[in-house]
Amino acid sequence: MSEDEKRLKIASMYRDYKRNFADVSDIAPAEAMELLHAGRALFVDVREEKEQNVSMLPGAVTEKEFLKHPERYRDKVIIGYCTISYRSGVLAEKLKARGIAMFNLEGGLLAWVHAGGKVYDRAGETRRIHVYGRKWNLGPKNYEALW
Repeated sequence: MSEDEKRLKIASMYRDYKRNFADVSDIAPAEAMELLHAGRALFVDVREEKEQNVSMLPGAVTEKEFLKHPERYRDKVIIGYCTISYRSGVLAEKLKARGIAMFNLEGGLLAWVHAGGKVYDRAGETRRIHVYGRKWNLGPKNYEALW
């Protein structure tokens, strides 16, 4: 599959998933990157620990960490993500019902890296991503995908 075909597949899958959380506000990776560079974004990674151990978005906190004290992050634009942003969309919908605003990263980690976003592990920048399963093995060719 070409890189363009992968990006189209990610966008199509996300549109299909979006039906399950239609009232959640999305944010495109490019816009999220602008907020990150301006120091205004906080990413909330809703994936499992084994996925997070492979790589995370810059400065991301875990869902558990965020939910302990969401008030700590009031001055940030909260952006949830997972592999393709299904799980984060479900969380954003639950948080919306509690009065907590969280954008959902359109296309998730996969769209982020295709848009040129960087990911990090404990040692620094990495080219490894956890894609949850074979169905989501849509990362760029210069990334190693694990599941």
